[in-house]
Amino acid sequence: MYAYYVLFTIGPGKREIAESIADKFAPVYASVPNCKGVTFLGDDAVGEYGSISLWESKEALEAYREKAGPELEAALKGLVTGPPTIRTFEVYEPKA
Repeated sequence: MYAYYVLFTIGPGKREIAESIADKFAPVYASVPNCKGVTFLGDDAVGEYGSISLWESKEALEAYREKAGPELEAALKGLVTGPPTIRTFEVYEPKA
């Protein structure tokens, strides 16, 4: 399983903008097979917002990135104060 982390800064007090971006991308996550779920997050005081999603496979994550990457870039254009932080992590699931 893989985790995909995206964090961007658009400035303090812009929660409504961040929520509109989340609302736009939630159906995109849901439309890609093998997405285990997404959580949107934010710190309104400093203006950082983003998401963490879980993927069944690296291939599923790459399919999402190909589909949504250009859309996310377009949605953030002119809003962000710098490049977003984007990271992929392999998820370790402890043995019982």
